[in-house]
Amino acid sequence: MTSITPENLLAELRRAADVVTGVSAGLDDAAVAAPSELPGWTRGHVLAHITGIANAMARQVEHATRGERVELYDGGFEGRNRAIELAAGHGADQHRAAVGAAIDRALAAFGSLDEAGWRAPITFWDGVVLDGGLALWRELTIHATDLGTGRGPETWSRPFCEHLFDFLTARVPEGQRFVLQPLGLPSVAIGAPGGRSTAINGMLTDIAAWLAGRTPTLGSLRATAAADGVALPALLPWPAGVPVTK
Repeated sequence: MTSITPENLLAELRRAADVVTGVSAGLDDAAVAAPSELPGWTRGHVLAHITGIANAMARQVEHATRGERVELYDGGFEGRNRAIELAAGHGADQHRAAVGAAIDRALAAFGSLDEAGWRAPITFWDGVVLDGGLALWRELTIHATDLGTGRGPETWSRPFCEHLFDFLTARVPEGQRFVLQPLGLPSVAIGAPGGRSTAINGMLTDIAAWLAGRTPTLGSLRATAAADGVALPALLPWPAGVPVTK
C-alpha cells in the first residue's frame, strides 16, 4: 500500500479542506439544520465537530513545536461534546466562518513544520505530529461524506482508501483475517496471520466505506469464506487513542 509522506499528507489535507469548505459553502440555514448521515446528528453537529477537531489538531501541533504536550480537547471528551452541542444550532454563515478559520489554523500549523516537526510528540495516540495529520485527513474526508450532500465514499481517493485499510486493521476481530480484494487492484490481508479467513470483494471505495462504518455506495461488496458466500463480518469499534470519530 502507498505510504504517506509528510509532503503528500500536507497536499491531501489541503485537498480535503477544499472539499469541506466547498460543501459548507453550498449550505443554507435549513440545510445545516437538516439530518446528517450520522444518527442523531444534524449537519450542524458535523460542522461543529469538524471545527472542533481542526482546532484540536492545530493546538496539538502548535504546542508540539514548542516542546509541549496538551490534551486534544479543552476540557477533554466532555468538553468536546459540550462544544459540539453549543455550536450545532448556529446558522450557516456562523458555521462557514468557524470551519474556515479552524481549517486555516490547522493548515498553517501543519504547513509550518520542518522534517523534525512531523516527528514531535503529541498527546493524541501518545504519538507524533504525523499521527495527528493523518487523523485530521480522516476526519475531514469522512465527515465531508457524513454531511450527506451527495458526496459519498465513491469520491474517496485510492491513497485515502489504502490508508484506511492500514489504520482500520484494528477493527478486525481477534482470530480473524480479512482478505480485501478491491476490483482491479492487488489484494490486501489484514488481521491475524493464520486466523479464520474471509474474503471481501468489491470496489475499493466500497470496501473502505464498510471498514469505516459508512454505507458503501456502489453496491459491489461480497464476502466469501471457504468459497461460500457469507454475510459481511462484524467489526470491532473504531480505533481511537482518545474518543474522536463519532
